[in-house]
Amino acid sequence: MENIEYVTIAALNQYSYCPHRCWRMFCAGEFAENQYTIEGTHLHERVHTLGDGHREEVWQVRAIWLKSDRYGLIGKADLVEETNGQWVPIEYKRSHRGEFDNDELQVCAQALCLEDMTGKPVTQGYIYYAQSHQRQLVEISAELRAATIETIQLVRTLLITGAMPAAIYTKRCEGCSLQRQCLPKAVVKVNRYQEA
Repeated sequence: MENIEYVTIAALNQYSYCPHRCWRMFCAGEFAENQYTIEGTHLHERVHTLGDGHREEVWQVRAIWLKSDRYGLIGKADLVEETNGQWVPIEYKRSHRGEFDNDELQVCAQALCLEDMTGKPVTQGYIYYAQSHQRQLVEISAELRAATIETIQLVRTLLITGAMPAAIYTKRCEGCSLQRQCLPKAVVKVNRYQEA
């Protein structure tokens, strides 16, 4: 594991959501289903019907593998559109607009791969929310690029060292399918008990 050549785009999303969850999934090989993961899997099965085609003046490619040698990234994009030489990644999510930035980071990682593959700048992407049937614009800003590149390095370090990040309870834990494995509230209680 000392030489991790490629980090998956999915690992970036998971790390940004929760480093402990990322460790459990990509280092310990753990995964558990819940309502949200099942709904997400079903959505992606429909979206990932391989193929390409035109929709008016837009060329669309579904379920396309992306790769960046520059950043050491690899992963699948739900949808990539091209119009007049401009490439745009679109990530599908099962719910409505989220309050966390891990989905924007995932879109930015796809943009970095597209730039590396096409040699053209990618300045925006979208997140499509299935519940509202609406797209949210993601500006591929300098700040988002920097955060994405930093997360690539953090995930690579996690994969190389295998060091388990602490389970820290946040609002995100309530929807996490691995909550029973990491028991973040129990960790808080144990820490309080040990400090007393």
